[in-house]
Amino acid sequence: MFDAAARHLNFRLAADELHLSQGAVAQQVRRLEADLGHKLFQRHARGLSLTDTGRSYHHPVRQALALIEDATNTLAPAEQKISLSVPPSFASKWLVPRLPEFELAHPRIELRILAEEALSDFRRDGIDLAIRLGPCPIDTDLQSEQLSTLELVAVTHLNVALTLRNSPSLADLSQCTLIQDGHHYWDQILRKAGLAAQKRILQFNQTALAMGAAMNGQGIALVPRIFLGNQALHQVWQAPEMDEIGFHIVWPRKRPLSNAQRTVVEWLLSHSETPP
Repeated sequence: MFDAAARHLNFRLAADELHLSQGAVAQQVRRLEADLGHKLFQRHARGLSLTDTGRSYHHPVRQALALIEDATNTLAPAEQKISLSVPPSFASKWLVPRLPEFELAHPRIELRILAEEALSDFRRDGIDLAIRLGPCPIDTDLQSEQLSTLELVAVTHLNVALTLRNSPSLADLSQCTLIQDGHHYWDQILRKAGLAAQKRILQFNQTALAMGAAMNGQGIALVPRIFLGNQALHQVWQAPEMDEIGFHIVWPRKRPLSNAQRTVVEWLLSHSETPP
């Protein structure tokens, strides 16, 4: 109970993790403090903070519990539930087609997928891992691994592609109906090149919707290459590299990865460039 409270810095969240009442956790922590003769937490109106003694005590306690967990899982592996938060389009275009392979390789790990754009609050939302698009996270409370750089490609239906000349330039594409998602990549790239769209730009809030419109022959969409897979879309142009932008796997630095979480991270990294 002390370990859970120290990781969440909140008795309620610790109680939720352990399937106990908040009062039971708070009472046991008070009893531990009395037995040790040291105050481990500072109580605040909105949560907790570790005292210096509590912080120095928690590190070896967490290591000891991790050793016990690893030993137990080695002896009798249990089904593990991992919550993974991902952007909706990443879920539908990249992750979902690969899930059957993951389930076959790791039957004891149950992935709970949450498709959401908003940044996850790991402490509040109960998220184990998250995948997000952007620069490398600089938050010192987070640990991250880059899953893939962002390579944008212009794609469309074959019928539309056949109306274009071979290897069209950006100026050529600006004459066509363009499709973009909430990142507004067409706007950014055209502006940087000193160009403007000559026709309307179809706007969608999700990349998956923009790709759907392109597959219907409604125009040319600019999407991450890793979303293509076996999609019936034809690439007609590749955008310049987006400096330091990519898909990153993120998790709390203060929460050591369990064996199951580490397995998920390694699996994601090993499949970043493989087709579904």
